[in-house]
Amino acid sequence: MLSHDKIWQAIDRLATLFGYSPSGLAKQAGLDPTSFNKSKRFAPDGKPRWPSTESISRVLAATGATMSDFIALVDDDISSPAEETAFTIPVIGFAQAGKHGFFDEDGYPVGDSWDEVHFAQINKVSDSRIYALKINGDSMEPLYRKDDVLIISPHAKIKRGDRVVVKTSSGEIMAKHLSRQNAGGIELDSLNPAHNTIRVLANDIAWMGRILWVSQ
Repeated sequence: MLSHDKIWQAIDRLATLFGYSPSGLAKQAGLDPTSFNKSKRFAPDGKPRWPSTESISRVLAATGATMSDFIALVDDDISSPAEETAFTIPVIGFAQAGKHGFFDEDGYPVGDSWDEVHFAQINKVSDSRIYALKINGDSMEPLYRKDDVLIISPHAKIKRGDRVVVKTSSGEIMAKHLSRQNAGGIELDSLNPAHNTIRVLANDIAWMGRILWVSQ
């Protein structure tokens, strides 16, 4: 049975699993940072407040988790999911990723020059081919800052509005919002509002991967 306590427990566990505090998870999902505070879980008269379906949907989208993953975290038998499901994935600096020899033609990491970073896995949230890029400078502020770690899936389904990493045939690598995609190419909105939307022709795209989440 899905009780009030268990639903909030699942949100807390999901936050912990992906390296967030409850307020950090709310912020990452585009919600008010106080949305998941314990003080917001009950009304002044003591009546339980439940998280909305929209809030849960945004949280799942922000983390890449599925509803099945979320329901699994409601289970009282899960004591320390982060410890039980953590594994390592390859990671390199964002600027370094633009150099030759770190990816194959499909955008999968290759070679032995990658470091490793711990990543939490629940059910089918992640796969064996995901990798991480570490932000080196301030070109993607205010959304991504120095030392943030982007988790990338090279084969996850990508749709309009997703945050993506794109590598061009010239070796340039970019983290952007995908604003439009058709047979001719893609349009990318910059994460930094100081930069304009750019268009990349289809034959100039080496590969494109979806940003699953960011560790901040």
